[in-house]
Amino acid sequence: MGADEDPEEHDTLEAPYIEGNIDRFSTTAFGAEVTGPFVFDTGELLYSLQGPHDGNLEPFNTGGVGVFDDFRFTFNGTNDEFDELEPPRTDKEEQQVLSAAGEYRLLVQTGDKINGGTERFSHPQTPDGRPLAEITEPWYEGVGDQADMNFFVSTDEEGLEGYLFTNNETRPGAITRTPLYRDEEGYLQADLENAMELENTEPFREIGGTKVNCYGDLSPWETPLSAEEEYGHPRVGGLATVSDIVEAGSGVGLRGSSEFWNRPKILGVEQSIEDVFGSEDSWYPMGLHNNRNTEKMAYHLGAEPIDQAGLDEEGVEIDDTPQPIGDEEFPNRYRYGKIVEITEPTADVPTPVKHHVFGRAAWECPEVLPDERTVYLASDGGAKGIYKFVAEEPIPEYDSRMDVRGTLYAMKAAEIGEGPVAETPLEIEWLELGTASNAEVDSWIADYDDVTQVDYLETHAETDWEADLETALAEADEAVAINGNQDYITDEEVVEWATQYEENGPDGVDEALRRVPFLETRAAAKEIGASVEFNKAEGIDSHDEAEPGDFIYFGISSLGGAMTDENGDIRFDEVQSGVLYRAELEADYNVSRLEPVVVGPNESDPSSVLDESLINVDNVMVMDDGRVLLCEDKGTFGRTYENDALWVYEPPTSLHVDSVAISHGATGTADLTLSSVPEGLAGGRVTVSLAHTEIAEITGADYHDALELTAGPAISDDGSSVEFQFADLEEAIEPGAMDVTLASLELEGTGTGTTDITVDVHALDDDDGIAIEPQSRPGVVVTGPPAVGGGPGSGRTPTDPDGDGMYEDVNGNGRLDYDDVVLLFDSIEDDSVTLSADYYDFNDNGRIDYDDITELYDEI
Repeated sequence: MGADEDPEEHDTLEAPYIEGNIDRFSTTAFGAEVTGPFVFDTGELLYSLQGPHDGNLEPFNTGGVGVFDDFRFTFNGTNDEFDELEPPRTDKEEQQVLSAAGEYRLLVQTGDKINGGTERFSHPQTPDGRPLAEITEPWYEGVGDQADMNFFVSTDEEGLEGYLFTNNETRPGAITRTPLYRDEEGYLQADLENAMELENTEPFREIGGTKVNCYGDLSPWETPLSAEEEYGHPRVGGLATVSDIVEAGSGVGLRGSSEFWNRPKILGVEQSIEDVFGSEDSWYPMGLHNNRNTEKMAYHLGAEPIDQAGLDEEGVEIDDTPQPIGDEEFPNRYRYGKIVEITEPTADVPTPVKHHVFGRAAWECPEVLPDERTVYLASDGGAKGIYKFVAEEPIPEYDSRMDVRGTLYAMKAAEIGEGPVAETPLEIEWLELGTASNAEVDSWIADYDDVTQVDYLETHAETDWEADLETALAEADEAVAINGNQDYITDEEVVEWATQYEENGPDGVDEALRRVPFLETRAAAKEIGASVEFNKAEGIDSHDEAEPGDFIYFGISSLGGAMTDENGDIRFDEVQSGVLYRAELEADYNVSRLEPVVVGPNESDPSSVLDESLINVDNVMVMDDGRVLLCEDKGTFGRTYENDALWVYEPPTSLHVDSVAISHGATGTADLTLSSVPEGLAGGRVTVSLAHTEIAEITGADYHDALELTAGPAISDDGSSVEFQFADLEEAIEPGAMDVTLASLELEGTGTGTTDITVDVHALDDDDGIAIEPQSRPGVVVTGPPAVGGGPGSGRTPTDPDGDGMYEDVNGNGRLDYDDVVLLFDSIEDDSVTLSADYYDFNDNGRIDYDDITELYDEI
């Protein structure tokens, strides 16, 4: 999809840009975002109607969750199930949900009576059952109309009935479990009588409740994971670091709102800062507005509600000075900004677990990969990071979720080249922050459980707050702005952690400082040079059974702010409407490169471009056939219609060849696979080539059994290439087939090292005679284990003395001895070892580490 004007006239060259195709499936009612998309195994689709305008046509004037009746995705890799929806053109069309197929029907809406009438949908309560919406201090807000995440856990073998888990972005957070069943005609219905608000149960209060539950994920083991979008977590604004504050001797102008967490009526700090420091030196603490309602969170946990309104008998406000909460139920700031797993989701009362080891941020969503160890995490808002967690064991295999242990990483990104956004991938490095277990981090957090609003005053003010609260507040605000909040982790602790990290590595910091990257994740990441520049990273997803070679998608809602300035690692031209990136999953589910596949327009583009472009991508969901649902949260952006849309992205067909690791002198197999054939496959001619025959050679090849007419694979004399020519005469490969293996290659390791294996398509046609133009994706052949012992020319290659598939004989002298341990120690970070991890992972934890050396030594 291109623009109406020359790309050179755009602020961002060659935007908008799409590698593949997108089609508009639905527009939501005026004012509402498209959130919480979910596709059932049946192909049925639902999403949340979040924050609609109250002037819309009923029932679209109140938020909730709805399903599209009489439509199902067929999972054939193409958008042929529907004709693209035209955008709304009348007031009536803008005031309702429209769809290209089927009809949107609301299953449940904000405020609906549930749980036998004792609760309301998305309404948190106090422990004694009082709706928090009834507690109406002047600075409080009522219950938001903010349904978001939806994930379904089936209770029958067919997957037709079960529980729907829905997030609501309230303070305190709300998660509703709604039973779904089928009526006599097979349509989904909500059993509101037996629905329940999970946040109102005792297990949720025991973990501190939740805050601003946004999007989430459904784990490979079928448990919902809810993301707390804790925008208020920054302790330092923008790209500034804690080191900057320490060097300056003051946090004035830099301090983030998290440092004012336990201030009574936290929103009052903005005016207090201006009163104390003057208008020229005042600033808005980053994330301040998102830390509102901490008092209401305390009431949710059991603190006694205080009459904060200061009203006389006639309801007239007479005093707006907040009364501090000294109750032990005051919320601990380090318990929010977490990924919350709902374990035992079908039990009478599910059990929530906060994964503290995933870090603390404004989480939009997690994405748990099928290895059940790797988790990618996106933090929403401006100047935020992208993170990864890798567990030491598959998460469901731990006896307790609190035993889950692993390593947290922060992304460091660098642009590859200096071209326009559409042509500039990002090279990714993952910086290790630290290793811990949920139980360890929870014990560190518990050290701050007794901190209350009274402590804010007694720690930081000289004046007795009970005698003069207003003066004490001003003194405390000034002290915290300059020196930080002494009730929590201090600036000096953060800087000392970073100093020891640089000197000794992440495992070499003092025990007392290990907490820093898990409790102050964003601040710690910035201190060690991570790219905390991403602007509104709002979506991550891959399909449920993704394997190495498949894609994972990252949505950046608005590529601007810290990504487009002259500071840091990323200095793009602005793309106001955002970018969808994708990354190929590597052998260990790592990603090292983000490539743009959908680049949006800027507001200066003509409406003809804006109307037909993806704008401000939010939630992202990959279906089993590789297509991607893209949800918008655009607000007003110059379109001729004001509604957000749901798009279906159809990625281009790819033809890829496997990466493979083989031993020197041995053989291995690599498959040539076509990702999808929406219209079938008639035949074609393809060449696969090796870049370096001194590393490996092609020694054999054969075709997929379904291909009846083939020319014998033509292997070149030097083994550098093979040509395949084939036809599917009987149409054995059906239209809509996914991951079609066309042929297999036999490769022999002839030397030591790595070589690219590439694909050239000469011709490829579908069943209608239309040319298929797939993306060619190369693989890599690693020949090894490389000659770790002796180096090139030594004539010695590592061997496997005991036949267990591991190369204990590192130096290739035919036996296991102490020299093997020393050589592995000296070579542990060399490509020769890291590229052949399967052969040297002696502790079987999925990666190369120093414990592998210990394990090898123990075998002597």
